[in-house]
Amino acid sequence: MSVSAPAAPSTEPSAGTPGLAPPLAVVGRDVRVPLVTGGDIEYAALDYAASAPCLQRVWDDVAAYLPFYGSVHRGAGYLSQLSTDLYESSRATVAAYLDVRPDDQVLFTRGTTDSLNLLASVLPYGTRVFVFETEHHAALLPWRRADRVTRLPAPTDHAGAVAALDAALAADAGDGPRLVCVTGASNVTGELFPVADLARVAHRHGARIVLDAAQLAPHHPVSVTGLDVDWVAFSGHKLYAPFGAGVLAGRADWLADAEPYLAGGGASKSVTADSVEWNDGPARHEAGSPNVIGAYAIASACRALTEAGPAVLAAREEALAARLRDGLAQVPEVRTLELFGPESPRVAVVSFVVDGWNSSRFAAALSAEYGIGVRDGLFCAHPLVRRLLGARTDAPAECGAPDAPTGEQNLNAIRVSFGAGTPDEHIDRFLAAVRELVRRGARWSYRTDGGRCVPDADPRGPVAAAGVR
Repeated sequence: MSVSAPAAPSTEPSAGTPGLAPPLAVVGRDVRVPLVTGGDIEYAALDYAASAPCLQRVWDDVAAYLPFYGSVHRGAGYLSQLSTDLYESSRATVAAYLDVRPDDQVLFTRGTTDSLNLLASVLPYGTRVFVFETEHHAALLPWRRADRVTRLPAPTDHAGAVAALDAALAADAGDGPRLVCVTGASNVTGELFPVADLARVAHRHGARIVLDAAQLAPHHPVSVTGLDVDWVAFSGHKLYAPFGAGVLAGRADWLADAEPYLAGGGASKSVTADSVEWNDGPARHEAGSPNVIGAYAIASACRALTEAGPAVLAAREEALAARLRDGLAQVPEVRTLELFGPESPRVAVVSFVVDGWNSSRFAAALSAEYGIGVRDGLFCAHPLVRRLLGARTDAPAECGAPDAPTGEQNLNAIRVSFGAGTPDEHIDRFLAAVRELVRRGARWSYRTDGGRCVPDADPRGPVAAAGVR
């Protein structure tokens, strides 16, 4: 489909490191935010692992389509037919991006959490699930329908991860289905997991495997065929398409044999007073009016990243990641968190703690005094972060982590993450701010309010003052 309409003004990417491509243009690149100390500054968004900004290309595509928006699948009008074509062509684009097998299905969901809960809802009776304790809660918690969940301890290297899964599957008795769930890249440490090797072990034991690619897909191409995984799940809002959609792609049989994830229009083929016949294919689990804008945004992001060149993007990201890690290593008070060691391949995600600092207060100071947005807490991966932090007792408990139980307020960390739209100067600004905070301390006082660490007597006023409604 081809549509055209006025698009939002493009944001020119800034100059990057000589010899490397410049960052991709993202919406909000030049947004300025107020500081508690007075004045304002260009916002440095370094929380990509939570939600990445929208690629300008994605926004332009969505803005061009919006005048032509219509209902999907059940409308006779031209705009409905056009929107249906756009929705299904987006499915084909995502299938190509993921290099799925010919018989695989691509389902649009609300995000990775929704995708994995959908898969959990279609598990055949008696399925046993195997999952590492290093997983995000979206991959740890959905499996309550499973006959049994085996949590494998956090591995210390790739070989240990493969061996642990091999031993667990070998020791598992029974003839029922088995499913392994594994992340592609840790949302805490950024380290890559040996997905292809784990898939090989799983299949040797007759088990299936689902890949949580929420943190992997924005940084590396994901080939379902090449990795030989049975399913892959990821979120649009981490792939520069923050319009409320996600993907579950993979084998169709378990999906076809199960009751729909949601009951309603679209999932049903025929309904009488006494019976219902469910649809086949992706529609079976996509009840309701689908998020065509979210699906189209994901497809647009897939095209944009492909056209920019995965190798080109990776080279730039690796250079910035090396600069970040080298800079943090030069601050003796900083300790980075890792599973596999400093030489392990990883994406642009680094978590750390600072001696003598509560991490929530440190993150609040980065935001309020320097205009730098990072993450603090346990990152919806509580077992892993607590394991990596150990019995940390040096951090003050003021401004405790919002997701830590009482008595563990000092068990929290700081996460910095970035991607294809991050300018070089944002990394340099972050490192300079870390050095200054460690050396001189915060220039403002902070308090806990509603579970968050916030500036005391914040002179900037409510968010609405910035024009956000």
